[in-house]
Amino acid sequence: MPHLRSRSRLALAVPVVLSLTASLGFLPAAASAAPSTPSVAQTADAPALAYVVNTKVDRRVIASVQRAAVAAGGTVVTTYDRIGVIVVHSSNPDFAKAMRAVRGVQSAGATRTTPLTVAGTTDEGAAQFLSKAQATKAANASAAVPESEPLEADQWDLRAIGADKAAKINPGSRKVTVAVIDTGVDDTHPDLAPNFSASQSANCVGGVADTAAGAWRPYTPEDYHGTHVAGEIAAARNGIGVAGVAPGVKVAGIKVSDPDNGLFYPESVVCAFVFAADHGVEITNNSYYVDPWLYNCMDDPDQKAIVDAVNRAQLYAQRKGTLNLASAGNSNHDLDSDAIVDATSPDDSTPVTRTIDPHECFDVPTQLPGVVTVSATGVQNVKSYYSTYGKGVVDVAAPGGDRRYQLPDTPSKDGRILSTMPNGQYAFLQGTSMASPHAAGVAALLKSKHPFATPAQLQALLKAQADNPGCPASYDQDGDGTQDAVCEGGKRVNGFYGYGIVNALRAVK
Repeated sequence: MPHLRSRSRLALAVPVVLSLTASLGFLPAAASAAPSTPSVAQTADAPALAYVVNTKVDRRVIASVQRAAVAAGGTVVTTYDRIGVIVVHSSNPDFAKAMRAVRGVQSAGATRTTPLTVAGTTDEGAAQFLSKAQATKAANASAAVPESEPLEADQWDLRAIGADKAAKINPGSRKVTVAVIDTGVDDTHPDLAPNFSASQSANCVGGVADTAAGAWRPYTPEDYHGTHVAGEIAAARNGIGVAGVAPGVKVAGIKVSDPDNGLFYPESVVCAFVFAADHGVEITNNSYYVDPWLYNCMDDPDQKAIVDAVNRAQLYAQRKGTLNLASAGNSNHDLDSDAIVDATSPDDSTPVTRTIDPHECFDVPTQLPGVVTVSATGVQNVKSYYSTYGKGVVDVAAPGGDRRYQLPDTPSKDGRILSTMPNGQYAFLQGTSMASPHAAGVAALLKSKHPFATPAQLQALLKAQADNPGCPASYDQDGDGTQDAVCEGGKRVNGFYGYGIVNALRAVK
């Protein structure tokens, strides 16, 4: 699987967000960001790379830059003229350099380090499919609890945040949609079909939205990540399988993973945020980091252009009323530290070990301004061993699972998260990929109760209802006498949990 939100992701402290915003000069609100009709340029025989070219929001400037892109050997794939982002393919090795010199261009860079092929998530470890014996044991235990779903006895995560009790008070509104920007969603799954919104779903791979029927579905059953995430948010309480945190809201799927390598390239993610915003999505869940860089450094022109393009898109979504949540990552990195060793980037070619400053090199989208960064916890309400953290970076925490040190007293005794999989199946997964959708589900419940809340107000409500366990006295998870991570901060806000672990019951009350 690619680097889904089980892989490590970062989130920014407020001062970092402000400095990031200032450094890029983010654009004012715009009425629409629908892509314009693509222009056509010559196609070279040499291998092509994909680029994002970011310009002023001015139609004459954009038209001029488009002409310059063609003259520099590029093919304009699509233009999001209301946020000033142009997606281009070119085989000219000097294309980005040439475009940076064009009047009106604010940043330009390649979105990958290897040539285009035809056509990263944050879960930690392989999926463990539910066996028939486990399903039978869970069903027997669930039968003893009135109004439980057949497999709910194995869903310790719902009880940990009061989602089982919240569903009896307010399961969420059909007027609220959470879009899963991911590997695709199998809307034929019996636990997802009742709540799936096809009209708000698409395939955004390559930067242009395809809304053909079923385009949002995973390529293969191995591309299960998005289906698992969708079930955690909104699996229906319909007497089948599992339940989601917000079983009454709608869920959509926006596929952004490359069909050949499963990576999440910037132009696909830009398309997804704009599509979600323009189709009335209230909340997006982002359990991945944008490839090919785990951290995008502002002193590198290609990486700066990636940050700029994705940030313009997600800010556009916020201005249209969409709250974006993202997983913190699975590297157990401290995002408020002075230095982090990144040995995984770029992940689409040969990685080069580098030391980065997380205050100047950003995990996208989780460290972008206004995005809710979510760390992961286990059944004991302790930070999961893999979860990335950081004071002033993590906003809230949520159940993501911990199969090593936090095992529940459930029928399967599995510390991971049980949810939906393609072809009507169920499996356990863990990662901050699983934490973010729990928080997204609670945000959906809050939006259901407060339908006119803005994204900023919704984020404030999400933090206000959270329960903060405070920093643990010790975090020596493996018992070797050495602290495995250091929690900074106090009972109200700290690096492990942000403002606390989300609470669905409080959200509906």
